[in-house]
Order: sequence, then C-alpha cells, then structure tokens
Amino acid sequence: MSSAAYDNDNVFAKILRGELPSHKLYEDDETFAFMDIMPRGDGHCLVIPKKPSRNILDVEHDPLAAVMRTVQKLARAAKAAFGADGVTVQQFNEEAGGQVVFHLHVHIIPRFDGVALRPHTGEMADQAVLAEQAEKIRAAL
Repeated sequence: MSSAAYDNDNVFAKILRGELPSHKLYEDDETFAFMDIMPRGDGHCLVIPKKPSRNILDVEHDPLAAVMRTVQKLARAAKAAFGADGVTVQQFNEEAGGQVVFHLHVHIIPRFDGVALRPHTGEMADQAVLAEQAEKIRAAL
C-alpha cells in the first residue's frame, strides 16, 4: 500500500471533474484517456482510472484491469494513427519511482525506429497541435 493519502486536488482529479480542460480521446465507465500536455513524442497520451487511486501500489484490482484494457485499446490506436513502429507504455510510482502527478496514470507514446523520446522539459505543447493529434487517435479508435 502507498504510504501517502490520495489528494483529491491533483491535476488529473480536476480533469475528471471537468475543472481543467483536456483533449479527451476515450472514456468509459471506469477509465478516461487524454493527450499529455507535456508530450515526450507525437501522440503521447495518458490513461487514468476514474476511481481515485494514488498509483499501482494502492489501486484495486478491477480499476487496474479496466485501465490496462483501455491502455491496450489506446496503444493500438495511437500506433495506427501515427504509423509508428512501436509504442512505449510507462507507469511511475511514488516520487522515487518518477511519479509527478499522484493519480494512477499510464503513458502511451508512439515510437519510431531511431527517434529518441523528447526530454521532459515541463513546457506545455501547442494546444492546436495536441487537438490535431487527438483527432488522429480518436479516428483510429
């Protein structure tokens, strides 16, 4: 179990409540998928559970299974949408593990042979570019 409590005011909780905007890709009863606003590659998107969970250390089995079903769906769509050679799926837990937002989330990044991931600079991508990329992924779903 995670040692810290879930923070209801984290950025992803605010997105789920509609308090912050996002480029939504997919939603079902248990999960929500949207574009990462600080992408490390074209088509970089995230999948989160709707049920509050800090990370993989405290999520219940059913929401975790739902997240992974959506991750697979989005990974296939993002790979197809961008004609990628592969896809990177990443998930970080706790600060020491590289987690920055403390709501369970899985990164999906289309990958291309010989192209490195962009560094995580903390700078937001152009919203028009994200909207265009989101449309490509939605179309592939």
